[in-house]
Amino acid sequence: MMQSFLKATLPADAQQATLVGRVWIEGQGPVLVRADHESLYDLSLLAPTCSALMEFPDPAAAVRDFKAPRIAAVADVIANSGADARVDETPWLLAPCDLQAVKASGVTFVASMLERVIEEQARGNPALAEAVRKEVVAVIGDDLSRVRPGSPEAAQLKKVLLAKNLWSQYLEVGIGPDAEIFTKSQPLSAVGTGAEIGIHPKSEWNNPEPEIVLVVNSRGETVGATLGNDVNLRDFEGRSALLLGKAKDNNASCAIGPFIRLFDAQFGIADVRQADLAMKVVGPEGFQMDGASSLKLISRDPLDLVGHAIGPNHQYPDGLVLFLGTMFAPTQDRFGPGQGFTHAVGDVVAISTQRLGTLVNRVNTSDRIEPWRYGLGALMRDLARRRLL
Repeated sequence: MMQSFLKATLPADAQQATLVGRVWIEGQGPVLVRADHESLYDLSLLAPTCSALMEFPDPAAAVRDFKAPRIAAVADVIANSGADARVDETPWLLAPCDLQAVKASGVTFVASMLERVIEEQARGNPALAEAVRKEVVAVIGDDLSRVRPGSPEAAQLKKVLLAKNLWSQYLEVGIGPDAEIFTKSQPLSAVGTGAEIGIHPKSEWNNPEPEIVLVVNSRGETVGATLGNDVNLRDFEGRSALLLGKAKDNNASCAIGPFIRLFDAQFGIADVRQADLAMKVVGPEGFQMDGASSLKLISRDPLDLVGHAIGPNHQYPDGLVLFLGTMFAPTQDRFGPGQGFTHAVGDVVAISTQRLGTLVNRVNTSDRIEPWRYGLGALMRDLARRRLL
């Protein structure tokens, strides 16, 4: 199953796309690469890190103009990226970002906002969620898409909900003036396509979150986009918002990839705003679930979210990658009526769009996945050894 999804890694228009990523090469470590529909090319002498490449005045033009040496056939590297099929002689794909901060926007879609309110009201208990869902929707409805965050209409809605004791911290960031921006994981901790993704072993209610991830340089310029899975523990976060770090940041709980598509004449922020994400979960017992998330329905513009993340009040000298949030909040019953969806070990999760390709990962518990050991110090040592610093 993993290999069949890996075959769809590249965007449908890969021949026209400016794609960059990172691969692991034995004896060298992470290597920055350009991909086309046939081959991977070494960008190390153009920029030692992905973060440094994004600082170019026009990263896409710099990549296209650079005469990079060929590394391998892209199909061979993609096939070798499955966690259970790797051979050391062939490179495999890593998450395409490196030194950038990994940030995320929360509660940016109405559908997921309502589910977060339900999580809070149900106190993380999936058995109570359906009853709470009906009660919440009966009071506030299921369509807040016409309410602009921070507007006078949003302020009036807040007054109404407060009077009914239904105001929530999730509604505050969903339709209030300030967006939720949080740290998803640490630089270099994200896993790439084909890798295992992790859920906390004590979590009994969790789900994937298919998202588009923007790539932003230190000047606050959005220069590209990729795909991400913001793995979420609904029971932990539902118990308390103060458990957000534990719900979001565990070993291998952040997947990004397969490649960054740099903005150029063929693809830009307007395409991101119109993107439709598809997601499929295939379980080891034959369970299947399909989901979707449309950026056309986002409540805050993607560049507005970037403005909430970086600016006069917060700088990122190595840039950042920013998850834009999801409207996908699964309610499909899996293990019994009224229990909703939760992951099982062995689930394969594929997130895809026509213009960004497919990100695929297999689910395991975070304590059983290979520990994260390759950090910033290791990267600096490898770059120095290769005389790139």
